[in-house]
Amino acid sequence: MFQNVRPKSTLHSAIALVELIYHATVRSVRKSHGNALWAIGSNMLQAVIFVLAFYIMFSVLGLKGARLRGDFLLYMMSGIFLFLTHVKSMGAVAGAEGPSSPMMQHAPMNTIISITSAALGTLYIQVLSLTMILFVYHVGFKPFEVEEPIAAFAMLLLSWFTGVAIGLCLLAIKPWFPTFVSIFTTVYQRANMIASGKMFIANSLPPTMLMMFDWNPLFHTIDQCRGFTFVNYFPRNSNWEYPLYVGIALLMVGLMGEFYTRQYASASWNARR
Repeated sequence: MFQNVRPKSTLHSAIALVELIYHATVRSVRKSHGNALWAIGSNMLQAVIFVLAFYIMFSVLGLKGARLRGDFLLYMMSGIFLFLTHVKSMGAVAGAEGPSSPMMQHAPMNTIISITSAALGTLYIQVLSLTMILFVYHVGFKPFEVEEPIAAFAMLLLSWFTGVAIGLCLLAIKPWFPTFVSIFTTVYQRANMIASGKMFIANSLPPTMLMMFDWNPLFHTIDQCRGFTFVNYFPRNSNWEYPLYVGIALLMVGLMGEFYTRQYASASWNARR
């Protein structure tokens, strides 16, 4: 049990790492509830509540006429799913177990495995929830068609990637500034309710308002996703390259920060949280 078995080859090392990531991902998915189905169901319920809340709000305010020419619920889902994937992946990675966690006392475990499992666990839940909700809506309520489904799904992955990159940066500085990270995470998630642009069309924004939103990678991915989803919408005020470059830059900064922080790991950090 306490014997450290060293892999004998590169292939063996890779297989062992993938196996560890798999088991850690399963643990991250199930830690919110003992029943894995209930953990996934609660996430689906949250997405459904988001969609219904915005549908009722748009109906009451009379804003349904400002939508794209196409399915109104699909228009809302294209923003809500990407928003949830982004903020949940950021929160999961920022809250992943760090170098001072008791789990790191187990020899095969390390911070890269905990970060990867938190990110993959969130992606798994979000993709499964997306698939189930769209399937039920398509079969039970109204058939719909996505113009470029692969490209639209790629925007979902890009939203997840940028969320992981931001969460990694927050995880790196969390031991040094735990209160700041907690406040920033909450403020960022709340601000993206508006700043993500999921409630309006980017092409309809004047230049003065566009400057308030185009800094946000999620704003670009949502707008591009709608361009790939609807046949008659062509996004002019966004691009997918910007969130990709921002995500890669933040990922590199986060990895360097996490490596530096790991050198100063201390058991006393847990008492500061």
